[in-house]
Amino acid sequence: MRFRSPLVIAGAVAIALAGAARADDASDLKAKFEELQKQMESLKSQLDQVNAQLQKQKEEQAKAAPAGGAVPFLKKKEGDPVTFITPGGEITLYGQLDVSLDDTTKGIAGMKDSNTPPQSPVGRVGWMLGLSTNFTYVGVRGFQKVIPDLNFVYQLETQVDLTATAGTVNTNSNNDTIVKGGLTSRNSFIGFANKDWGAFKVGKTDAPYKTSTARMDPFNGMIGTYSIILGNTGGDNRVEFGTRLDKAVWYESPKWEGVSFNALWSPSQNRSTDNSNIASGESSCAGGNAPGSGALAPACNDGSWGTAYSANVAYEQGPIYGTIAYERHSDVNRSSDQPTAAFPQGDPRDIGDEWAVKVGVQYKFPTETTVSALWEKTRRSLPSFLEIQNERTRDNATWLAVTQKLTDKDNVSVGWAHAGGTPGDPGQHNTPGAVVDPVTGVFGNPHPDNQANMFTAALKHNLNKSTLVYFDWALTLNHPFAHYDLGAGGRGLTTDCHDASQLAAFDPTANGGAGGVSGNGPRCWAGGRLQGFSVGMNYKF
Repeated sequence: MRFRSPLVIAGAVAIALAGAARADDASDLKAKFEELQKQMESLKSQLDQVNAQLQKQKEEQAKAAPAGGAVPFLKKKEGDPVTFITPGGEITLYGQLDVSLDDTTKGIAGMKDSNTPPQSPVGRVGWMLGLSTNFTYVGVRGFQKVIPDLNFVYQLETQVDLTATAGTVNTNSNNDTIVKGGLTSRNSFIGFANKDWGAFKVGKTDAPYKTSTARMDPFNGMIGTYSIILGNTGGDNRVEFGTRLDKAVWYESPKWEGVSFNALWSPSQNRSTDNSNIASGESSCAGGNAPGSGALAPACNDGSWGTAYSANVAYEQGPIYGTIAYERHSDVNRSSDQPTAAFPQGDPRDIGDEWAVKVGVQYKFPTETTVSALWEKTRRSLPSFLEIQNERTRDNATWLAVTQKLTDKDNVSVGWAHAGGTPGDPGQHNTPGAVVDPVTGVFGNPHPDNQANMFTAALKHNLNKSTLVYFDWALTLNHPFAHYDLGAGGRGLTTDCHDASQLAAFDPTANGGAGGVSGNGPRCWAGGRLQGFSVGMNYKF
């Protein structure tokens, strides 16, 4: 046997050791490569997810973007209201459509006055059919963030007449230059709001005195609404203490432990010291009517007021709601109530403040029965010698209403309103002869029987959550000196005390062409028994 040399053996050992080292290095390199490959696959998976999300956002933007690829200014907000999201705010389109078919009677047919020979009401004073648009309007409202927690708020609201052409009022008893179907003819304003301290607004709005108890009238917009008597001091078509106030600034509080309050101020803006002019910036006299309305002198002397104040405090917790409300009109001009020999155009002393206060409570029982009760007192501040014709001071006006839910879609309501007596009354066409004070020349009827009662009932059926149909009945029973109507407070059609006598006006053809006055209207017949039936439909959006 031949032995290898030591050199050969050492070389073989070195080669073997080197091969083993290279084998270990190759194994480590393979492991590191496999780990790197796994990391790359994980990174690729994450990149694929990011790309998928970006692609989804791009597709959604492409669907929402208008033609041309611009980013949308308005985006529909989820929910029932027609609300759009704007950059930093929202804007909502809303409205109400209401039309009814009414059959009503003035209830004065067959009456006689004290003329010789006696005369009766002129025209169709019994039952008459009519179509009426009731509190129908459209509007937009919204907010825009100004700074954190402070929003700029706004509303633009317009009346819509579905059954009549928009225009001014020109009847034989009332003339008004306000176009109620004009743009922003209803509650419209701008202001600032914060959820913690409330809102300050400026514009025109239903006064707090009105809105504080609106929820207690299930007949709002119908012929039996409580505004026929509540807030209506004289029994005319105008509801002095249940109206919209122009040129107003007001505050609306949030609820603090169930308590809230609202306060409004409306400056006079009248250049005349007795409010006999149209206020600056207005189109008609304060309180309604245009100068010369109803064949009166061409001045705002039939209830035009100066500065107005309105406020209420309310509490709501669970099934109970209660409120106290107050409103005041300064220097109300009613000089047209007293045309005397000394003052043929009206007594300038017949100007005074008028105010009203009311308390209301509403409670909803577990039986789905809602009961509402109201008490109201009104006052007109006058010299004692004018109290003989003061029909505006009323110590007692009340309202009671009950609504019972019958099914998920049906409810029935009944209501009763009462107007108490007043210290005086200027008289109407057929009321007994007035007493004349020999010293002052003031005439009127002291302690007249001018109380009234109104009864009303309505059945409502909801077709869905936005649409309902209703049937309504109302009856107003006037005592001999009273002349409350059906429909006061803003309805399209109002049934009142006036007959169809021609409005007294200058006629150049009278007296054989010599000129003069023709017509002897308007004539209001007190003591009427007014009644009506109404069927209608209502849609809110």
